[in-house]
Amino acid sequence: MLNSMLRFIAVSMILTLSFVGMQALAAETNWPAQPPAEPPVDWGPVSINFEEIPYPYPVHFLELTRFQQKMRMAYMDIPPSGPANGQTLIWQHGHNFYSEAYTPTFKVLAEAGFRVIAVDRIGYGKSSKPLIPYNFNFVAANMKALIDELDLGKVALVGHSMGGMVVSRFAMLYPDLITHVVMVNQIGLTDQRLSRPWTDPYGSDPGVASYESILRGHQIYFTNFWPPAQLEFVRRSYGQTLSGDYPHFAMVRRMLGQSMYDDPVVYDWQHIKTKALVMGGEDDKLVEDFVAAATHVHNELQNSALLLYPDVGHAPQIEIPDQFHADLIRFLKSDPAEPAANWR
Repeated sequence: MLNSMLRFIAVSMILTLSFVGMQALAAETNWPAQPPAEPPVDWGPVSINFEEIPYPYPVHFLELTRFQQKMRMAYMDIPPSGPANGQTLIWQHGHNFYSEAYTPTFKVLAEAGFRVIAVDRIGYGKSSKPLIPYNFNFVAANMKALIDELDLGKVALVGHSMGGMVVSRFAMLYPDLITHVVMVNQIGLTDQRLSRPWTDPYGSDPGVASYESILRGHQIYFTNFWPPAQLEFVRRSYGQTLSGDYPHFAMVRRMLGQSMYDDPVVYDWQHIKTKALVMGGEDDKLVEDFVAAATHVHNELQNSALLLYPDVGHAPQIEIPDQFHADLIRFLKSDPAEPAANWR
């Protein structure tokens, strides 16, 4: 009881400090403390491949031929900025994002000595946007191709949101290539085919996403405050709706979303032997009863630990960055041969 109370107090303090830090950052950068009700008049189109969006590290491309189409997968190869620890990790982003959105986390990991490979999956960020039947085996095969291309050897995997589905599939298919796997506020925690019928992604015009719907999609990630810096990601998503290529992009988005329905990963977890950590904010509004769902994943995995943060939402790397990064790094540095239950 005492330990639980101390943990609650510690997390509350972290949340308060995070809020104060965000407010200070807003003041320094002139970001509004709350998002505007309507898109600012100076927001213009944004290309669907982010040609005008700078990334913080050099962007490389892996050339692929899939479904008889040539495509390019963008990635950043981020070297350690602190003393190298000899470990390489691959980070997998969520469905509404891309690698660049996790820049603060990459900087922390690089300072801790990790080499970080940050991928824009096909269909996202600066990567190609083909209209193909997306699935998680396709994504895993592309990851394997990148590991081979860079001659990485064994790697650790971290996936946030939909990225948790990606690393789940990869850990099942290629266990000999990974040392650790971390699923951060993973989605796709149930088989949606059991609760709703299949729909044809080509069956209707996807239409144009509104500023209001895009904004709501970002606001739902957070429990305690609105991070002013998040408005930039709203701007980019909204700007893409103003692009002449948006109809194609909207269809790609529908096909990507369809993969979560057509190719669930809920049957993968029981086959994963790799040392795993299931972690995230308990107050995740994207998942019904996230605590129960995450606990189920933990119980299905053969060698896992569970770490949940009370009063934190879908993006703990933003809401409680110091605590999240410290826990993540400690797990990644733990001996992969030791049981996950002993990682702390």
